[in-house]
Amino acid sequence: MSDLLIIILTVIAGFLTGIMSGMFGIGGAVISTPTINWLGATPLAAVASTLPAIIPGSISGSLRYLREGLLNSRVIFWTALTGIFASVGGALLSGQIPGGGHVLMLMTAGLVAFGAIQLGRKPVSGEDGEAIVVEGATDAGPHVITATDLAATPRTDWWRMMLIGLAAGGLSGLLGVGGGLLMIPLFTRWLRLPLKMALGTSLACAGILAIPGTITYAIIGQIDWLYALPLIVGIIPGARVGAALTIRSSDHTLRLIVSIVLGIIAIIFATSEIYSLIRDIS
Repeated sequence: MSDLLIIILTVIAGFLTGIMSGMFGIGGAVISTPTINWLGATPLAAVASTLPAIIPGSISGSLRYLREGLLNSRVIFWTALTGIFASVGGALLSGQIPGGGHVLMLMTAGLVAFGAIQLGRKPVSGEDGEAIVVEGATDAGPHVITATDLAATPRTDWWRMMLIGLAAGGLSGLLGVGGGLLMIPLFTRWLRLPLKMALGTSLACAGILAIPGTITYAIIGQIDWLYALPLIVGIIPGARVGAALTIRSSDHTLRLIVSIVLGIIAIIFATSEIYSLIRDIS
């Protein structure tokens, strides 16, 4: 395959990555990492070369969410505070894991599946707009708590956000996925953020967490810029499109789409990597 064809296909992958990133707040590596691996990058280079594209994609999509008031600055600050240090540790650890990079790719598939299952579950905080009835809450009978009531009081304790940052940052550096696959279910179910705010906030955090990992991979020479630069070209407009689509969608429809798409990607991703690992061993 010629370098020109690789560049064109990588730009297309970057655009699709941007849409995924902007819509689902996950950095989009679930598309770009396996794609550039298929186009010829080694598994480790595929993980490392995805991170530089997450940063501009995050900025592009986050600006769109910011305009709609769908970023939580407190959550971004505390999550990123621990996440940036964990990201460096994850990047340094990636080369020490056996399996020639295939184990990392299988871990990514498992993480995608986790996100799909969590987001596909019926929300407990009413962020999809349904009311929750609490029996005996008042003398007058059942008390109805609306999504608006719950969204006004998210659980943004600093220690919760720092723990999320620690886990998401480590996964960002280790797997090159931006950590959004972990942050989104935790933001919605543990912090009780409304879904769209969770997606926008996750996207902003993913960009910050990708910075130290990108620097670390660049220093140790794992990034292949033949793939990284075309990804950046495609991801910037794609993230704007993805964010706009999310903002216009209903939460119920959005949750269903996210869960189905991530589930399909996880199955394809895992099947492909298990096959590759068996082939290499044989």
